[in-house]
Amino acid sequence: QVQLVESGGGLVQPGGSLRLSCAAPRFTLDYYAMNWFRQAPGKEREGVACIGYSDGSTSYADSVKGRFTISRDNAKNTVYLQMNSLRPEDTAVYYCNGKTLQATGATLDYWGTGTLVTVSS
Repeated sequence: QVQLVESGGGLVQPGGSLRLSCAAPRFTLDYYAMNWFRQAPGKEREGVACIGYSDGSTSYADSVKGRFTISRDNAKNTVYLQMNSLRPEDTAVYYCNGKTLQATGATLDYWGTGTLVTVSS
């Protein structure tokens, strides 16, 4: 069963913008730390951005700092990745990930199926 659903990918010219969304149709994201990863052709998956669940603190990969912004809207049960000043090297499949630590000590770790972002003229 798909736990996280990404949307918003597509083809954009260099310098353009896209906003990715990640929704959770089957559970609430309130207590999940949320992450965006990406995987370019022939490369390993890498972390792009993350946002905490308690204070909304954020962190970013150096390659996207100042260009990408992660945010969450708990009322809409959705996490976003605003991507500005896109570059060809940002071309990748972008994946949403959610993690939470249960009271039992077990970690729940959910992934979406990915959305393709292509930056090309």
